[in-house]
Amino acid sequence: MLDVYRSSSIDWKPSPVVALATSVDSSQVAAAREDGSLEIWLVSPGSVGWHCQLTIHGNNNSRISSLVWSRAGSTGLPAGRLFSSSIDGSVSEWDLFHLKQKMALDSIGVSIWQIAIAPNVSPPQHTKNESLHIENGNSNDKFDDDPETSASEDDNDEFNEQPIVGNSLVALACDDGCVRIYSISDTEELTYVKSLTRVSGRVLSVTWSPDGNLIYSGSSNGFIRCWDAKLAHEIYRITVGLGGTGSGTDLCVWSLLALRCRTLVSADSTGSVQFWDSQHGTLLQAHSCHKGDVNALAAAPSQNRVFSAGSDGQVILYKLSNDTVGSGDANSSAEVIKQWVYVGYVRAHTHDVRALTVAVPISQEDLLPEERVKRVRGREKPIDFSYLKWAQMGVPMLISAGDDTKLFAYSAKEFTKFSPHDICPAPQRIPIQLVLNTVFDQTPLLLVQTSYWLDIISVRVKSGGVPGMGSCPPGGLAKTDLLARVKSKATRKIICSTISTSGFLFAYSDHVKPSMFELKRSKVRKSAWSVNKRQLPLNLPFAHSMVFSFDSSRLIIAGHDRRIYVVDVESTEVVHTFTPRRGEDDEELSPSEPPITKMFISSDGQWLAAINCFGDIYVFNLEIQRQHWFISRLDGASVTAGGFTPWNSNVLIISTSSNQVYAFDVEAKQLGEWSMRHTFVLPRRYQEFPGEVIGLSFPPFSNSSSVIIYSSRAMCLIDFGLPVDRDDDSNLVNGCNPALKKLQSAPINGRLKRKLKDLELDTKHNGRKNFEFCAFRDPVLFVGHLSKNSVLLIDKPWMQVVKAFDTQPVHRHIYGT
Repeated sequence: MLDVYRSSSIDWKPSPVVALATSVDSSQVAAAREDGSLEIWLVSPGSVGWHCQLTIHGNNNSRISSLVWSRAGSTGLPAGRLFSSSIDGSVSEWDLFHLKQKMALDSIGVSIWQIAIAPNVSPPQHTKNESLHIENGNSNDKFDDDPETSASEDDNDEFNEQPIVGNSLVALACDDGCVRIYSISDTEELTYVKSLTRVSGRVLSVTWSPDGNLIYSGSSNGFIRCWDAKLAHEIYRITVGLGGTGSGTDLCVWSLLALRCRTLVSADSTGSVQFWDSQHGTLLQAHSCHKGDVNALAAAPSQNRVFSAGSDGQVILYKLSNDTVGSGDANSSAEVIKQWVYVGYVRAHTHDVRALTVAVPISQEDLLPEERVKRVRGREKPIDFSYLKWAQMGVPMLISAGDDTKLFAYSAKEFTKFSPHDICPAPQRIPIQLVLNTVFDQTPLLLVQTSYWLDIISVRVKSGGVPGMGSCPPGGLAKTDLLARVKSKATRKIICSTISTSGFLFAYSDHVKPSMFELKRSKVRKSAWSVNKRQLPLNLPFAHSMVFSFDSSRLIIAGHDRRIYVVDVESTEVVHTFTPRRGEDDEELSPSEPPITKMFISSDGQWLAAINCFGDIYVFNLEIQRQHWFISRLDGASVTAGGFTPWNSNVLIISTSSNQVYAFDVEAKQLGEWSMRHTFVLPRRYQEFPGEVIGLSFPPFSNSSSVIIYSSRAMCLIDFGLPVDRDDDSNLVNGCNPALKKLQSAPINGRLKRKLKDLELDTKHNGRKNFEFCAFRDPVLFVGHLSKNSVLLIDKPWMQVVKAFDTQPVHRHIYGT
């Protein structure tokens, strides 16, 4: 049994989420954070399979205010093109292939509060049975799976009208009281089209009508205006304060939503959500259920459900109800009255909710050919996501995010029935690397990468009981000491970092260039440490990933120019440059593949595995300096973690976002023997592993055949030398009993912590020999072997993270206080 040594001393402060947007094909959700970074999450039904595919570190000086996707046109990714507006008055496009932020519109001199894209209306392709998916005032073509009818199915006159122009149009809500309209073309810059008449107050929200002929804008003085998008003149205005609980010039309309049923929804600073007749500007219903500003709105694809979120931490559902009024006699006909009614709320967030979006997972990862899948006798149905009733392909999901830095997913149909799922229990997890047997008296060292500095930390273990470890084996406390801190130059954000196995060298890269340093200890005073900068070749591009060779003689850099550079540490020269390619015989010199975001190197220094953000794997032979093998993305899934085994340098272990484990024999260019026998029949408890796999850890000895695979919620010990037992998972969900699964999907509080502590999953109780699970109570940032039988676990109680936030949590009244 492994001894687990725990440390919670690492500083971890994730950044709030300020905007969300769903891609055109519903396959991805973009999340923008306050520090300027952007995350792309792969949409998955339910709680299994959510994966942060890539992170782009943008400009931290311009706060993002809104996100929007547009169609990519003839070229580009199926997800579309992603744009963001900023408080500094600029508009950026996020290049998801080259992983960079590009300026699409230089600052216009005033803040942009929201950006909205005109719907893509094409009469030959659309009929009255088709729908537009609208969220946060932005509309895109979506798949309508909701069987309930929408109140707008008969309103197809406006829906089938010709769009204004061929190129996509975007409307910008500006701080100077003006709505500016730009055109999106195939070029990298937006083209100015026109401006609507400037009004008093700030324009805080903007949206288009479903037919693209009208623009609605909300301002900081309580007015909603309807504009003719073609003629640029005002049609009517609405005074919001007259229908809600507040009034006056300080009422802010934060969000607008235009539905196909000719209904306009507004959310304002008084806590009111109001439904308006968009043809005449008259009030239909007003709900004042929020206890603070309402920041965001979203609608289900059928548009008979509307969601609102605000500064009180609540997400509220409103539903379109059809009520029959009248006697129904032969002499009098019954009248059907449609009204929006309050259904219920869910409060999963502890802080303000800033953004909402709706996603519909309509695609599934392709299965491998049937002849390669080994079927288990007695099991007729393949493993799916049926353990949650709403977790099905095509079922709309609501995603919320806010100041508590987390993202939650809800069932749009069964909103109040099922608990929301915490998509990222450890948001913006800090990259950590552990090296053993260093030149400093064999002391284990940690390299901790934050946004603006690197920490070198020594690790010492202390035996003894560790309270609050949930189901983990016994161990002790790990004491950490900060040896050195290296800050990035000019407060540039650090993208990647690495440390050599000896602990003597470490390196990082920001958006300008990579840098390398050496760590030294004073001969006079052993407690004094110094850091000296080492030279690197000039004109090296900044990197998305970097790694030292096992003997620390070479630094391998995956540049943003999509080439891999091998640098000799002593001579500071580039000894070789690799250009990843798909075909082994393809001698094309210009890079054509996506950037490399992960790299793993074998212990004998022969093999280098480079992985791009989409999951493709390139294997290079460093001895003959040639690409050896190309592995296309596995089941269409991204690679979450990997590494070469210490017991066989030719074996590469890969874990994917679909919770599969592959063992490759890179020398033979084929799946390893273990994968041929077991990969497609892994235990159900592993395929429903709680959380996204974020790392692997191998024992530091060549005679061990095991590996620890871990997420932020649990870790699993897999022994490749033992058979896979698949007959003991009938009562397991996500590797534990249903009670533990229910607890892990709920917010952690004192009662749940006590229950978690009572749920022991020790192997001596269930007799399992392989795929041993250990559930975590607190979010885990890193797991790594200290020795063959001991593991270092770095976690952080979430309440300690919450206390470090700049904003205070939402006050909740407790009964009896």
